[in-house]
Amino acid sequence: MPRQTHPLLSNRPFTEFGKIVSAREAVNLIRDGDAVATGGFVGIGFAEQLAVALEQRFLETGQPRNLTLMYAAGQGDGRERGLNHLGHEGLVARVIGGHWGLVPRLQALAIEGRIQAWNLPQGVISHLFRDTAAGKPGTLSRVGLGTFVDPRLDGGRLNEATTEARVELVTLGGEELLFYKAEPLQVALLRGTTADTLGNVTMEREALTLEVLAIATAVHNAGGVVIVQVERLAERGTLPPKEVKIPGVLVDCVVVCEDPTQHWQTFQTAYNPAYSGEIRAPMRTPAPLPLSVRKIIARRAAFELQPNSVVNLGIGMPEGVGAVASEEQLLDYLTLTAEPGVIGGLPAGGLDFGAATNTQAIIDQPAQFDFYDGGGLDIAFLGMAQADGTGNVNVSKFGPRLAGAGGFINISQNARKVVFMGTFVATKEALTVVDGALRLPKDGKPKFVDEVEHRTFSGVLAATDGKPVRYITERCVFELTAEGLALTEIAPGVQLERDILAHMGFTPRMDAPPRQMDARIFRDEPMGLAGELLSLPLSQRFSYDPDEGLFFINFENLRIATPADIEAIRREVERRLAPLGHRVHAIVNYDRCRIDDAMLRPYTEMVRGLEERFYTRVTRYTTSGFMRKKLGHALEERAVSPHIYESAEEARRHLRD
Repeated sequence: MPRQTHPLLSNRPFTEFGKIVSAREAVNLIRDGDAVATGGFVGIGFAEQLAVALEQRFLETGQPRNLTLMYAAGQGDGRERGLNHLGHEGLVARVIGGHWGLVPRLQALAIEGRIQAWNLPQGVISHLFRDTAAGKPGTLSRVGLGTFVDPRLDGGRLNEATTEARVELVTLGGEELLFYKAEPLQVALLRGTTADTLGNVTMEREALTLEVLAIATAVHNAGGVVIVQVERLAERGTLPPKEVKIPGVLVDCVVVCEDPTQHWQTFQTAYNPAYSGEIRAPMRTPAPLPLSVRKIIARRAAFELQPNSVVNLGIGMPEGVGAVASEEQLLDYLTLTAEPGVIGGLPAGGLDFGAATNTQAIIDQPAQFDFYDGGGLDIAFLGMAQADGTGNVNVSKFGPRLAGAGGFINISQNARKVVFMGTFVATKEALTVVDGALRLPKDGKPKFVDEVEHRTFSGVLAATDGKPVRYITERCVFELTAEGLALTEIAPGVQLERDILAHMGFTPRMDAPPRQMDARIFRDEPMGLAGELLSLPLSQRFSYDPDEGLFFINFENLRIATPADIEAIRREVERRLAPLGHRVHAIVNYDRCRIDDAMLRPYTEMVRGLEERFYTRVTRYTTSGFMRKKLGHALEERAVSPHIYESAEEARRHLRD
């Protein structure tokens, strides 16, 4: 299909400075009924001056009218900035958004049924932009199955005025999937740092790159108009090609922001070079959180951390996990990430959320969700507004409040392990700790209910997949089982019937009496978590099951760095197996194990000797593809079976077969 040209641009003569226009001139190109895509994450990368100009044009002239607005991440400050500028009845008629909590003006229009409104997963929308750019009819994904996005429930529709089906359930290769329909786009409102006179745009002072390239390509390929707000202009041919994030061939209008307050790096920070990766800032250890309900929940959640994990921390209550990990000196052993594209470093909070200090990498948001959707997250810590007996969680809509899902559905559905965090009941009354025991508020609205109002996480789907899921509160801890939620832990000072069961809309499973939560959680001093998580004694890493004739070796989180480490392992195996007088089957867990390169040869030579003396058959497993390849090659060179599996079940199946 030949590319059409935007009618208001078709007769415009091109000159070297022909793309440089004012904000008002740019938004005058937007026509009634256009579909507008905006980039941004909270305030990062949002074209505030363009939004202000569009709002002013509408208020002065009543045009444009009946726009369709499409955006992935929440873009606002919870009051007036960001997409709140577009929250006028008549200006927008349809909104497809990933998160609604920061845009109360749009939220009100949706709740009152004055616009058509959809809430789709943030990662899906970021992929939709990319697939639309490629001319695809939409996006196929598992993300959203069993949630309010599933067409068997609401299909992502937020009110009765919204009748169009944007999500379709399909079966492909015997597997259920969701098909998200593409939306033709006519206008892109984007932001960068520097543009040259040909329209090439770089983003060196931005904290994120987001999906600007995907949106610009989608709009350009549909014959629309791509408008980019920047801080400054450069001469043509002077921008480093690898730094260009939006090529000039995609850009129709460049607007140099005249008001610096409308081009802050975030809605909280004018400019921090550490957020954009231009410098590495000194990492100051933050002051420990005061002992509070937030810290208690974060401390219990921190027990779920494993060294070398890739972690996502949600906004709000989960941010406390980062503070606790810092206090417990665990941050160096974790890689923290944020969904808009941050990998490593220390994620920021508040209206800086989405940025991070001293990152390892900042990648495009669609690529980050490729990583998340494919299972790249070891563990995710997420908020929890409501939960029910089957393990469903609601964070998206309750009563008159519409928060939206954001990246929650992508993250919770695809992380290898999920920890939900929240207070046991909703109350404004303060909780206190006296002598290591909780003193609870007298009342509160139940959050563990018979059925959640909006299903943002499917407990049934997670249980079917065997996903480890925990629900952590200050009073107790639940785990997801095939039969629903099971109560496993209870805080000191809390009575089961009076303080827990009496405030729940269902009765949780209790296969055994709940054990008491670790007493260290409720004391002021640090818990000493680093030593506990990092230093499992070697003697506790070996176990033998005589009934199965199976010897299990757990090298998870172990570092083998010296000849003494290798000799200690050899002695421990010999001590346990030599007295048996016969060979055994063995399984070795190498998950997150590190073998220094200099030790790889002597280590595998030691392994060959043990195999010749003690093992009839041995299998190994690790989730790390790098470790499987590295150790597999080294073993093969020494005539040792190089098969290393991805899971314990695969390793066991190999032994059985």
